[in-house]
Amino acid sequence: VARPAGKPMIAFSTDTSVATRGVYLMSFTPQNTVDRIVQHAAQTGKRSYAAFIPDSAFGQVVQGAFQEAVSRSGGRVVAIEKFPLEPNGVTAAAARLSGIAGQIDAIFVPDPYDGAAIRALSAAGIDTRRVQVLGVGPWVGNRAAAQAAPTALYAAPDEAGFQSFAGRYRARFNQDPARIASLTYDSVSLIAALVRTQGSQRFSETILTNSSGFNGVDGLFRFRADGTPQRGLAIIQAGGRIVSPAPRTFSGGS
Repeated sequence: VARPAGKPMIAFSTDTSVATRGVYLMSFTPQNTVDRIVQHAAQTGKRSYAAFIPDSAFGQVVQGAFQEAVSRSGGRVVAIEKFPLEPNGVTAAAARLSGIAGQIDAIFVPDPYDGAAIRALSAAGIDTRRVQVLGVGPWVGNRAAAQAAPTALYAAPDEAGFQSFAGRYRARFNQDPARIASLTYDSVSLIAALVRTQGSQRFSETILTNSSGFNGVDGLFRFRADGTPQRGLAIIQAGGRIVSPAPRTFSGGS
């Protein structure tokens, strides 16, 4: 309906294949999150990586994003091991990675579940204090995962913005907002701001894909020309300490 009418659309999906010119995703995509955590790892000297990934549709998406991000950073992927979503399968898969523990300085574990995957890696002989665990979080509130790898890092928005929004929401509606409520709020706020400030060009591609981006509840974001989003994410240690703050500006046009 929107495309034949020449109207742009803001959509909500983590599946970047639905994004296209004129269809802009207001979401947190695995690709954006993985790129940020790998970029940070590379900046802190990590070069050799392994991945311990759930054998699922989500795992398939993040595996591709991980391999591309490592390649862009100049690193190398030594091994990728997939684990089935049951306890015995996790243990066996972790054991298969133990032989390369001395060859890696970071391991990507995109979904901590209840900490079982990380505990299995430790039990298999991979020292998660020496080998940096990387995730896509958020792990805040996941005490089991934080206890299993207290120095693990993940990429996510700084929660301060959402907590402020949640306080205002509770004061108005006397209940807590869903975590994804910030996406809807930012979408409506963006549209209102563009109507107020940008005149007849308010929904043009030039305005919507402005390389400087926009600020929202969850921080800085912008839309690329292909419709995919880019967000300024923080690097957070398991347990909630921010190790690298979310950027306040985008450094370039890509």
